[in-house]
Amino acid sequence: MIGKTRQIDTEPRGILVPRLAMGTFRHERLAPCAQLAGLVEHYWFVGWDMHGHPPQQQETLPHPNVHLVIEHDSDGVYGVHTARYTKLLAGQGFAFGIKFRPGGFRPFLGRAVAEIADQRVALAQVFGSDGNALARQVRACAPASAPHAMAAAAQAFLLARLPLPDADTGRAAALVAAIAADPALLTVDALAAQAGSNKRALQRLFQQYVGVGPKWVIKRYRMHEAVAQLQAGAAVELAQLALRLGYYDQAHFIKEFTALVGKPPGAYLRHLRPPATR
Repeated sequence: MIGKTRQIDTEPRGILVPRLAMGTFRHERLAPCAQLAGLVEHYWFVGWDMHGHPPQQQETLPHPNVHLVIEHDSDGVYGVHTARYTKLLAGQGFAFGIKFRPGGFRPFLGRAVAEIADQRVALAQVFGSDGNALARQVRACAPASAPHAMAAAAQAFLLARLPLPDADTGRAAALVAAIAADPALLTVDALAAQAGSNKRALQRLFQQYVGVGPKWVIKRYRMHEAVAQLQAGAAVELAQLALRLGYYDQAHFIKEFTALVGKPPGAYLRHLRPPATR
């Protein structure tokens, strides 16, 4: 029996534009069944309607996850995206995705996940013609029940291809979860000590199962923390925030923030404020 999916109500991290200025935007996340919980973080659905409005740009920060994405007009498996992801939302459309846990796509891919970083791989290259059939099935779902129907189709697809257990899959996911949960975990040395491993073994595990190195993961989650604090609206002293996140000084923090987010922290904070409060 295939377990039912359930809604995830916690706020997602990494969305740089929490609210679009115009049009309608729908975003839902659904948890996988117990059999897939070690491999899949969640299913996600976004739908938009910009008719009568100019296109709106949505941007998100990268996560150390592989996504299988099916849109109204394209599909593919996307390796870890190391830069800011930008999409122009125009007209009406949707995207459905499977967000695999760090390490969770390695058993399906059968090779180092680092080999597909910053790449789109055709579904047929990983799953053969069945991948294309899944895309057709997802697109055929009725709009009213789209997220749950799409997730059910994806879940049945993955359960039919459930890989053999792999201890390193869970180990990679646990290490990434530890980085995400502990803002004070700032170095690969500290992670290696916590994992009871050496840095070289840790690098190999991350390249094989996560797709990027542990240093990249640490820096990206610290940047997620910076964006979350700015979005929370609390007064933030940038020099103190930079030190808490492991930067040598405020200048290095601002430089990396600007490179990833596209604007310095002060400008991003002003962008978040509604016009009436400026």
